[in-house]
Amino acid sequence: MSTSGSPVPRFQAFQSMAGPITREQTVEERYGAPENFLEIEVRNPTTHGFGRKMFTDYEIVCKTNIPAFKIQNSIVRRRYSDFEWFRDVLERETTRVTIPPLPGKVFTNRFSDEVIESRREGLERFLQIVAGHPLLQTGSKVLAAFIQDPAFSRDAYNY
Repeated sequence: MSTSGSPVPRFQAFQSMAGPITREQTVEERYGAPENFLEIEVRNPTTHGFGRKMFTDYEIVCKTNIPAFKIQNSIVRRRYSDFEWFRDVLERETTRVTIPPLPGKVFTNRFSDEVIESRREGLERFLQIVAGHPLLQTGSKVLAAFIQDPAFSRDAYNY
């Protein structure tokens, strides 16, 4: 009992020690780059060629500080057929990760703006998923090169 006659709660003696010790965040902590970040964008589809030799390629922009990627900022161009090859390689490299599907093949109006934009969105989602997977980041021999190397060649990989 206290001198005023009301009981003193047991925890009161420890109240000054209880509670988190806090400090203000620095400007760098508040607005700096996150500890690990990975931004992948597929953009600027460009159609090349004429007639049966036409194809569209896409620009892959990667910004990251994840050690699995050797370059922090990169821009490369890849065709849909490159993405098909890349997906097949990822499936062969690992059985522990389910590789998501690519956007489907299109046989009519494949060079229309709507089809190209839909494919671009699907390729971007695909890359964001596979590039963001920790097991693929550390276990794939082809992931970083496909996303970042402008001189990338399928021939350099025995798959």
